[in-house]
Amino acid sequence: MSGFWYGTALQWKLDMRSKSLLVTCYLVPLIFFLLMGGIFTSIMPEMKNTLIPAMIVMSVSMGAFIGLPPSLIETYASDIKKVYKANGVPLYLGLTAMFLSAFTHLMIMCMILFFLAPILFEAALPANFPLFFLALAIYILVSLSIGCVLGLAVKNQSKLTMIAQLVFLPSIMLSGIMFPIDLLPEAFEIIGKIFPAYWGYRLMLKDGFTLENLWCLIFVFIIALTVCSLLLKRKK
Repeated sequence: MSGFWYGTALQWKLDMRSKSLLVTCYLVPLIFFLLMGGIFTSIMPEMKNTLIPAMIVMSVSMGAFIGLPPSLIETYASDIKKVYKANGVPLYLGLTAMFLSAFTHLMIMCMILFFLAPILFEAALPANFPLFFLALAIYILVSLSIGCVLGLAVKNQSKLTMIAQLVFLPSIMLSGIMFPIDLLPEAFEIIGKIFPAYWGYRLMLKDGFTLENLWCLIFVFIIALTVCSLLLKRKK
């Protein structure tokens, strides 16, 4: 157990020095928040009530789908995997360490948005803090589990970039964070419900912590964990 926590702490330090993680988990989400937060609240003042969940969905999706998978490729599609095997280290420990490190970084970024939004854009704070942060944690876990699947399933960096964008962009455009989902054609609305961002956004809204919004996220998380387990077994 001490070795696991040492590995997790080491992964945290490595991620702190990663330019890719700095860009995807902090820089791009923060720039998007500063630019679009003002635009959204100026054009649609009522969006102050949903600005925090909306910006969080974008930030988490960016970090989970574009930031985490390249780190997994660097480990499991390189000689680092052989080092794990040579030293008798279970392959899942590296995945778990990167998962926990990414979770911490995304939670930090979300907390930054949470505190800045009311100050900069007069965004409304959640009515129920415990339920909001529970919903946030669940959404981060589910998003990162999908990022793990991408990082383990794709072996080529260029292909990963393309596939990650194919997951990230619909998650943002069809989730309802940028404009009401009712404005989209019915087919797009149905497609949007496939992505966790749709349900995670609604889970964080006022009175949104319901079984209807929760069950889909739990289902996706279980499927992603199962797929990750199978992919790790193939890599042994």
